[in-house]
Amino acid sequence: MNFKCLRPLLSEFTPILTWLVYLLECADGTYYAGITNRLEHRLAAHNSGEGARYTRARRPVILLATQEHPDRSEASKAESRLKKLPRSEKLGFFTV
Repeated sequence: MNFKCLRPLLSEFTPILTWLVYLLECADGTYYAGITNRLEHRLAAHNSGEGARYTRARRPVILLATQEHPDRSEASKAESRLKKLPRSEKLGFFTV
């Protein structure tokens, strides 16, 4: 079977994934920032103890803000910029 001829058809049905930078507030009041393309799944993982090691001992976590990006690379760059900000400026990062 020639799969090259199916490629245009497959691309029509391939969902476009939006990457998100997200900011959580942990139960101890600290912030956690990350990226994902499946926000609901990632939040459930954080709150069930299967997410990042940092959030495992700081549950439950609450979603404070998200920011969309076209691809993983851009989301990673934005996450890096966010993590360099002082706490007092992190929420403001999402209003730009």
